[in-house]
Amino acid sequence: MRIARFVHPGGAAFGVVEGGSPEAGLDSLTVAEIEGHPFGPIQFTGQRWALPDVRLLSPILPSKVVGVGRNHAAHAAELGNDVPAAPLIFLKPSTAVIGPADAIRLPPDSHQVEHEAELAVVIGATGARDLPADRALSAVLGYTCANDVTARDQQKADVQFTRAKGHDSFCPIGPWIETDFDPSDVAVRCEVDGEVRQDGRTRDMVFDVATLISYVSHVMTLLPGDVILTGTPAGVGPLVAGQRVAVSVEGIGTLTNPVIARS
Repeated sequence: MRIARFVHPGGAAFGVVEGGSPEAGLDSLTVAEIEGHPFGPIQFTGQRWALPDVRLLSPILPSKVVGVGRNHAAHAAELGNDVPAAPLIFLKPSTAVIGPADAIRLPPDSHQVEHEAELAVVIGATGARDLPADRALSAVLGYTCANDVTARDQQKADVQFTRAKGHDSFCPIGPWIETDFDPSDVAVRCEVDGEVRQDGRTRDMVFDVATLISYVSHVMTLLPGDVILTGTPAGVGPLVAGQRVAVSVEGIGTLTNPVIARS
């Protein structure tokens, strides 16, 4: 099931995206509105729209976004870092979250903003805490695409991640949440203006999804809608105003965002 959040003529709602593969084009898809939120039994309102006739929003509004650094060995190496012995986690503020087609806004005080394509985990369980790894996936609502946008020069200057990864618009997620999904071995790609920059697979993650969820849940309680970013493959690179960046996860779809200068 593909769960989206969207704006229709009557307002904003959650819905289920129906139809064939997204690769066949959005014109073949519809979105069926559901009552309330997706953290329980799905009940349809009976309202449906062609997907091109609505505007997709970020599929969830998390209370927190937990990032994981250096979770692909090749990416750690390209930045001159060692692979950590345990998951290296950080937080991105909820105000960084944007949705499909929303603009990534480059801050004027950074001259090296980079893309980081990632698989994102969306939590569905209430009060997920101290989960063992063998039960961690039971807390998952689904998965989506994410871009852990990073001001690399600020990250190097600060020697920590908050400012570099916390700017408004630095966490695009979407286009929807896929609930029927195996995260163990799928492609994660990033293209900028059609040029492939990143092309990795989740099987190459240092710590798998279950391990990450378990680790984070032993630090902080995970709430419905919270997002865990699982780390980026090698190939991160610069973004400049006027470009379009597309993050694709095999079996989910593609998240595309324009890049503009923040005034």
